[in-house]
Amino acid sequence: MILSQKGNYGLRMAYELACKYSTGFVTAKQISQRQNIPLQILEQLLFLLNNGGLLKIEPGPSGMGYMLADEPDKLSVGDIFQAIEGPFQISGCVTSGQKEHCHREAYCFSLIFWKKIEKEIKHLLDSYALSDLSRLS
Repeated sequence: MILSQKGNYGLRMAYELACKYSTGFVTAKQISQRQNIPLQILEQLLFLLNNGGLLKIEPGPSGMGYMLADEPDKLSVGDIFQAIEGPFQISGCVTSGQKEHCHREAYCFSLIFWKKIEKEIKHLLDSYALSDLSRLS
């Protein structure tokens, strides 16, 4: 499993927004320059976070300003990945509500294993608040 570039950019963007939370709104251009994220991709990620209810947006003299909708200690890395990547899943057969169920579903040991791993990873992503990221560097 490899984290997508979009997810990596999203985490860096969220880190920047968390670092700037106390100073107020920042522009996409500022985030792009500080985190070396292509502006066009960054704007797509900001759109996804806004749709997920994780951003406040305000027009300003230098363009639109962006800010986390809540304090960085109340938003998790899991929240960011959910908004950007959609629901976390480690394997297609683990996805609940799947139209086509595997004929082995009732007795498959790997389904049980992957569900457990998926739950642990999701828990780990949700256990890191955005405010925790600055302590990792």
